Amino acid sequence: MIKVTAGADAPERCSQAFTVAAVAVASGVDVSLWLTGESAWFALPGRAAEFELPHAAPLPDLIESVMAAGRITLCTQCAARREITEKDVIEGVRIAGAQVFVQESLADDTQALVY
Repeated sequence: MIKVTAGADAPERCSQAFTVAAVAVASGVDVSLWLTGESAWFALPGRAAEFELPHAAPLPDLIESVMAAGRITLCTQCAARREITEKDVIEGVRIAGAQVFVQESLADDTQALVY
């Protein structure tokens, strides 16, 4: 489980989270990537394409990699604060809250990373 709290406001931390998630998926790990705080904007179509960080993999490619074999969840409260609804997000992104986060993070053999 990887929780990313940073967006364009902290680009290196944001990129690290998505990169680690994509590498974990490529390594065969079951990945659950949670978008919280400013990273919530990347649940919207086209927003990842606006993100730039020199010497980093393109964010849309990393998201595609994670979605191919993992799952991406947008925090319910983070979505509500930004007026993002289920009809607004990229297909395949779910919106869920703290109960689901706690359930996933406390599951057996789960390692949680926060960026």
